[in-house]
Amino acid sequence: MSFASFAAFITYAYENSPAVRDKFTAAGLEPAAIREVNDLPKLPVTRKGELSRRQQEAPPFGGFLAVPREKLQRIFASPGPIYDPQGEGEDYWRWREALEAAGFKAGDVVQNTFSYHLTPAGFMFDGALRSIGCTVVPAGVGNAALQVQIMRDLRVTGYVGVPSFLYALLQKAEEMGLATELALARAWVTAEQLREELRRLLREKYGIMVFQGYGTADTGCVAYECAGQQGLHVARDVVVEIVDPQTGEPVPEGETGEIVVTLLDATYPLVRLATGDLSAFISAPCPCGRPGKRLVGVLGRAADGIKVRGLFLYPHQVAALAEEFAAVRALRAVVTLRDFRDELTLEAELVEGAEGTADLAAQIAARAKERLRLRSEVVFVPPGTIGDALVVDKR
Repeated sequence: MSFASFAAFITYAYENSPAVRDKFTAAGLEPAAIREVNDLPKLPVTRKGELSRRQQEAPPFGGFLAVPREKLQRIFASPGPIYDPQGEGEDYWRWREALEAAGFKAGDVVQNTFSYHLTPAGFMFDGALRSIGCTVVPAGVGNAALQVQIMRDLRVTGYVGVPSFLYALLQKAEEMGLATELALARAWVTAEQLREELRRLLREKYGIMVFQGYGTADTGCVAYECAGQQGLHVARDVVVEIVDPQTGEPVPEGETGEIVVTLLDATYPLVRLATGDLSAFISAPCPCGRPGKRLVGVLGRAADGIKVRGLFLYPHQVAALAEEFAAVRALRAVVTLRDFRDELTLEAELVEGAEGTADLAAQIAARAKERLRLRSEVVFVPPGTIGDALVVDKR
């Protein structure tokens, strides 16, 4: 379903989404008060914490779903957990325009290394690629040696995933003596920072053109690069605001603020969802000629969560993990970068009299893999080492 106007979307969301209606009621507004995009700041932003809380109070979607559940193709569980619906259509999350802008075309064989398990990323790009006419290899995460062999055997031309794993695959291909036998020419990456140094290395050493985009599990595609690679074009069916993280009010054009997204979607009409990511608008026109606004990219985090290997990590998750072990007084997650790849170390401070054994470290790491979906190294630190900051980003 498409909307004839922004006002028509607002009316639809108000009438069909109880959570959106509650937002209007709390602000003392009727739909007639929000007729154009510039009226959005009259409503408060919705933060991920509120989304999660509402889902717990009114499972599974917290009143945000605007269609009967039987109209959903799939339901995913992102860390939190936050349940993400997939509505009808082959490119429900609207990534096709981003991939086409990067040059993916019918006949490409594309290795999709996003997970197909619980979180929606794998299916997001699978559907978009197939709608273009690409042949998809649903590789998922991990098993670098097998993935390199698949790339070689199937003459894979495109890659979709996080940039650090692409680099890891190419390093593995060199170890296996297969780097010169790959047909990989184009990559599309998201979910973690693409460092320009890595992009240049991939282009100059391996001949791979790398493009990036930005989105969330809740909203799908938000913005993407064109061939000019001069900022990220705001995608169709989303409205992006750059706001003051404290007030929710728009910042002056060109200044840095938090990305807030309104999703013009009949299935899941999110209004003013705060992403926690910082960016700014680019006012100069793009050489490609596409109209509309562009983002400079993700400049950091406004909220207390950070992304590690494409997944959000929050202090409350680290605190909850520590509570599972009687011998552990506190845990701290320290994120570093080595060879373009995120590394997670869990520093464990023990209660008096407890012993930091290899078995305990293995138990903490195993449970962290289950709860956080991230591999980690566990190290024991002296008493008094861990303060209030439970997540430390040293990248």
